[in-house]
Formats: sequence, C-alpha cells, structure tokens
Amino acid sequence: MFKNVGESTFEEIILDKGFYVLHFQNESKEVQNFEREINSTFIQIHFCLRGKSKFLFNDGSYSFDVLDNRSILLYNPQRTLPINLEIQPKTTLVSLLISIEKFHSLFSKESGYIPFLSDENSNKKYYDDTEIKPTVSIVLQQIINSNINSSIKDLYVKGKVYELLSLHFQHEENNDAEFCPFLVDEQNVIKIRKAKEIIISRMAEPPSLQELANEIGLSLKKLKDGFKQIYGDTVYSFLFDYKMEHSRRLLESNKYNVNEVGLQVGYSTASHFIAAFKKKFGTTPKKYVMSLNQ
Repeated sequence: MFKNVGESTFEEIILDKGFYVLHFQNESKEVQNFEREINSTFIQIHFCLRGKSKFLFNDGSYSFDVLDNRSILLYNPQRTLPINLEIQPKTTLVSLLISIEKFHSLFSKESGYIPFLSDENSNKKYYDDTEIKPTVSIVLQQIINSNINSSIKDLYVKGKVYELLSLHFQHEENNDAEFCPFLVDEQNVIKIRKAKEIIISRMAEPPSLQELANEIGLSLKKLKDGFKQIYGDTVYSFLFDYKMEHSRRLLESNKYNVNEVGLQVGYSTASHFIAAFKKKFGTTPKKYVMSLNQ
C-alpha cells in the first residue's frame, strides 16, 4: 500500500503474516498524523532517521518523542499499544511491526540476551530507547531508497529487514553491559524522564547529581547509567547542549541582549557564557546575532 498526500508519503509493505514495514516521509511544513490499531501480541520498533515524531497514548494524556537518529522498541503483552503518531515536518521514520510469535521464530537461539524473549519476562512489558547504529542506518536507507522492480521489491526489503534486525540486536564484542537491563523497568524510565524535566526547568541553577538522584528516588549509579541509556549522553553534557540550543533561540528572538541570555541559562558572567557558546557553535553570540541580521 502506498499513499502520497502533498509532500508527505506513507508506504506499507507486508513481509509475512504478522510482519510489516511502515515508511513515513514528511517533507511538508505541517505535522502529519497517523493512527493504526495493533494488538498486544506485536513488538513495535520505530527508527527515526531524521526529524522527530511523537507517540500519543490514552487519548493524548501520555506521550513521548522519538528523536533524530534514535530507535524505540515497545512491547506490552498485557495491553494494546495502538499507533497514534504525530510526524513533524522534515521527518523520516521507518517502523517494524512484528508478532512475538514471528520474532521468536527468528531469534529463538538468541533469546538469552534479548530480555523480553526470556521465560521470566515473557508476560512483562518492555521498552527500549537507543541510538541508531551506523550499520543499521545504512540498511534503513537501502530499504527506503530501493528502486527495484515491484515484483521482487518485497523480497529485497524482506532480506534487508532480516539484516536490520540482526544488526540492531547484535552484541558489540567490546561491550560488557547486558542488553538494556535497566530499561526493562518502566518505573525507572519514568524517573529518568523526570530527571530530565528537573534539570531543564532549573537550568540556571541545576541540582548536583546526588541531589537529582535523591529527588527522583534512584541511586546515583542508576541515574547516570539510565540517563546515558535513554538520552545517549551524561546528565550535564545533555544539559549543556540543551542550554546552548535554548540560548541560541533566545538570541534569535531579538528580545534579549547577550548578558540577559547568559543569565537565563545559568552563566553569572558574560565571558563564561560567550566561551560556552563559542565552544558549542564555533562563533560568539554577538557574531551569531549579526549573521542573522545580515
């Protein structure tokens, strides 16, 4: 099935019984919405190659983002997780929907290191948020850009999706960590997301790591490991990038001078803010504003 709406496209390829590929391409300037019912026996893996998408649950009362160059995996055998997507402009998203039965048949020998395949987790919900590996990104691009005769395209895509799954779940030889052990616990995920909200809301005077860990009710180690697992960065490195992006937007608004922007993001002296901004963007705040005016 293929739909083309203006500058947005949606393609669905049925690979097998209980095995689908969805490809979303939003080149428009508008947010595109997509809804699809899906039962609780399916694993969902969503790869955001570019841009950003938002998943909505419980009629929009709960949501989370799928960010640029990240993938999320959702599985909850206890309840349905219907797809309700807001696809932002300039976004490319590829989704795999695969029944747990089909998944078991592909990965039966590897079930020891894929947590939700183990006997003890077979009836538990599972969530994973990871950066897309470069090898996986290449295969995703091959799937998207496959200009092959329609009679064999499905076969080509099926082979590429098998390759994609094997690469996505492949253990790194030099990685001693277990496969996503932290994220099996959804409550920990909620606490880590709360930690992100806290540091953003208090960016001018952020708490120490220990204070943050105490506030969200996790050990310091779980905070550090979990934050890195979900957001791909340390707490303070993430906060630095966020502060710099926020300061850039404030400068673009032309409502504040350099000193005011620096204070808003937590720099007591202009010189420290200027140095931080230059480290991030390679230019000073003043020169950045001048370039906008030109």
